[in-house]
Amino acid sequence: MTTTTIAVIGAGIGGLTAAAALHRRGIDVHVYERGDTLREQGVGMHLGPNGTRLLNRMGLAGQLARHAVRPEALEVRAFHDGSTVARQEMGVAWEERFGAPYLTVHRGDLHRMLASLLPAERVHTGRELTGYEEGAKGVTLRFAGGTVTRASALIGADGLHSLVRRRLAGPERPVYSGNCALRGLVDAAALPDLDPALMYMFAGPVGRVLLYPVRGGRQFTYVVVAPAPEGLDESWTSTAGPADLDATLAGWAPQVRALVGTAREVRRWALYDRAPLERWSTARTTLLGDAAHPMLPHHGQGANQAIEDGVALAICLKEEASGAAGIAAALRRYEATRRPHTTRVQLGSRDGRPTTTQKRNPSMTNNLGNNGSNNNRNVNNRNVKNQAADVAWILANDVEANLNDNNINNNLRNNAA
Repeated sequence: MTTTTIAVIGAGIGGLTAAAALHRRGIDVHVYERGDTLREQGVGMHLGPNGTRLLNRMGLAGQLARHAVRPEALEVRAFHDGSTVARQEMGVAWEERFGAPYLTVHRGDLHRMLASLLPAERVHTGRELTGYEEGAKGVTLRFAGGTVTRASALIGADGLHSLVRRRLAGPERPVYSGNCALRGLVDAAALPDLDPALMYMFAGPVGRVLLYPVRGGRQFTYVVVAPAPEGLDESWTSTAGPADLDATLAGWAPQVRALVGTAREVRRWALYDRAPLERWSTARTTLLGDAAHPMLPHHGQGANQAIEDGVALAICLKEEASGAAGIAAALRRYEATRRPHTTRVQLGSRDGRPTTTQKRNPSMTNNLGNNGSNNNRNVNNRNVKNQAADVAWILANDVEANLNDNNINNNLRNNAA
């Protein structure tokens, strides 16, 4: 093949980011989506500064300003009475600290933004990958229904149940966290005691509830995390109902109990991940996003890491020569840049789950469950600030600048030699 054509499997957040970043750099890219329409299921999501700085550079700052929310602060509330026990300022303070805003946004809104960066003819729906073969001249892709196409390289952005990952890594056993999340959307007007300019976490003895604003503050996304026995479907869109919320939130504060009667829908998300892989790539194939590093949601980094992957991959492919040797070198560089970082984020996200937190720091639960004395408020303010410091290295990451710095350093070393 005389030109480099990249095939991206999966039109989720990661796949579209990679495709948009590649297209922006003049690389011939096509996205293949198994669904018949281009849409993103789900509710809200977090965009850390490590993600928003990249999206802003891709031209999405205006759309994010219209549709996302920059929370002013995170308030930690006691589960039994809703009293505030800790507060972490965010908003302007975090934007100044990290050089980009921390935003909350509906997944569907971000998905539409990313799709707008690609010409329609670059995205092919109704294409379910059934197999592929690598050869000396490229990759042959086979789709359900008999369609066959060829590309210079294949990017597996096909999610948690990735066919490309199975081909690269073989069969794997999902790792269950011990917890399940109930989540959905609720109109902000239905929760008049909560400010749609803030994020909230209600911390209970064995679980927690997170609420954060989306759609310009008109709605809240809620996520209720609690222990559950293993055996639930490994899906983040399984159906649940108000009765599940009612049972899980028995005895919780009125602000949280209000979800039972006002939530539009309830989805069940059994929280699984996978052990980190020792390799992502071959000479013409690599992985991205959940296909590469499925992680628990406790740091809010799943989509952000996929966005970083997409931009890093585009930079690496752009800066290497075309042809088989250049593609192989680009994929090696991409994996060497991303795999150590995402492994650290992935394993760190396990430490945020409620069951683990209670074992490691039972005093926090005890403090949150009492009368909220000034002493306990001070302790928990320290705890929430420590937790923010724990993820600062993630939020401060600038994968594009890091790759550019490496280029400069390599050039300096080469010139000195």
